[in-house]
Amino acid sequence: MADRTSSSITIGAARSSIMAVIADFPAYPQWAGQVKAAEILETEDGGRASRVRFVLDAGVISDEYVLAYEWDGDAGVSWHTAEGGRMISALTGSYRLAERPGGGTEVTYELAVDLKVPMIGMIRRRAEKVIVDTALKGLKRRVEGR
Repeated sequence: MADRTSSSITIGAARSSIMAVIADFPAYPQWAGQVKAAEILETEDGGRASRVRFVLDAGVISDEYVLAYEWDGDAGVSWHTAEGGRMISALTGSYRLAERPGGGTEVTYELAVDLKVPMIGMIRRRAEKVIVDTALKGLKRRVEGR
C-alpha cells in the first residue's frame, strides 16, 4: 500500500452522533460527494455493516468495489478492499474520533488507494485528498445539520 492521505476536522457533536452518520451507508450519496451508491451486503453482530458495495465517481477515479469494515465502538472504524474494481486494486482507510476538551469531536480520516491502472503518484494523492476533504466537510455538514 502506498502513502496515506490524512486530514482532520472538528465537528460540534458527540462521537456517537458522528458514528451514526458514518455507519449509515445508504445515505452516503446525500453527503459524501463522490459516492454515487452504497449498498450494505453484510452486517456484524452489533448491526453495523461489515461489507459494503460502493459506486464511486471521483473524476480520475471512477469504479465499483466492496469494502470490509472493522468497528471500534464509537472511537473509530477501519476498512479495506474485499473486492477490487476495474480501477481500484486496494483501498484502505479509517475514521478515528476523539472527543475534544470543551466539546466537539476531532475526526481524522486516512485513506490510501492503489490502482490497477498506471497513474502518476501526485495525481493519485490529489484524488485521495479531494475524497478525504470532501468526505470530512460533508460529514460535518450532515452531523451538525441534524
